Amino acid sequence: MATKNNIPFEATHPGSLIKDELDVRDDINQKDLAKEMGVKASFLNEIIKGKRPITADYAIILEKILGISADYWMRFQSQYEIDKARIKKKNIERIKSIEIWEIIKEYVPIKYFKKFKYFTDSIEEDIRIIMNIYNVSNIDGLVDSAAKNKFAYYRKSEKLQIDDKNILAWSSIATYEASQQKSNKFYSENIDQLCIQLNEVFYKNENTLENARRVLNQFGIKFIIIPKLEKTPIDGYSFWSGDNPAIALTLRHGRIDNFAFTLMHEIGHIALHLSKDRNSEFVDFYREKNKNTAEKEADNFAQSKLIPSDIWNEIIEKHIPLNDDKIIELSSHYFINPAILFGRACFEMDAYAFKTRINKRLK
Repeated sequence: MATKNNIPFEATHPGSLIKDELDVRDDINQKDLAKEMGVKASFLNEIIKGKRPITADYAIILEKILGISADYWMRFQSQYEIDKARIKKKNIERIKSIEIWEIIKEYVPIKYFKKFKYFTDSIEEDIRIIMNIYNVSNIDGLVDSAAKNKFAYYRKSEKLQIDDKNILAWSSIATYEASQQKSNKFYSENIDQLCIQLNEVFYKNENTLENARRVLNQFGIKFIIIPKLEKTPIDGYSFWSGDNPAIALTLRHGRIDNFAFTLMHEIGHIALHLSKDRNSEFVDFYREKNKNTAEKEADNFAQSKLIPSDIWNEIIEKHIPLNDDKIIELSSHYFINPAILFGRACFEMDAYAFKTRINKRLK
């Protein structure tokens, strides 16, 4: 017998029990049973093969002949009808799920969700997972979300190589993963102290990702790392998630200077923009030259927090030209990671091809 939560692969007709009984009994065969029931052998054969139902009248007769209660036969027949209906409904729903899945594949980069191990062995469950990640209630909502891709306006005249489907997937994963996190209460007035503690993490550059995550969560900011998708030129993304701001990064370079600047850039958006308007969101595309005012403000914030203006001005006045030895010495003096100092020098000179022995690797 099946329950409503356990739909069998195939419904079992009560005629199968008649066959089982005849197989184990020596005192009666199918021909004898048909005669005692008052039916033709071919009629009984159709019941055994599940082509005819066991009615109440036949249930009473079988009770008398085989000693199995009429109530049991009727419950068996009723369960068979229920199972058949449920299997039919499940098959209809599965056909519908397959049709929905074909539509989903047009708007969702399935291979990445498989790669990131979001999917199960159930197409119905995978559809539910996609709907949750994209924060939509049905397939129409997914199609509409793709049509109104909120990041489409970030396309610049530079003609970045962007795959809209991948961009939407990446950002949807970011917002979904953020929604699964819990964090301390966020206070915008603590941003300066947050930046001080992050700079200590950058300077040491030991288990940096986890230490940065710990500090960010301590100050009420959710933090997500998502691998870069193809034609998804994103460094960082900042947005509001529940009661907290959130930052998602790709770690495209794996360098401490790039990681530190991108993270501080997104914190700049939180401090300057998101704290005033929680409906805003900011995505940091790399190779983007014509930045708007908000992006320039976030850049300036990151520069000033990583290397305060007075320190940089002092370096310019007293220590130019810079070389590796001077940078390492200044790093120890100001407690600023040498790769961050080197990166700032390259930025100011708009020259990034200098050879250096300074280790830039994010550790």
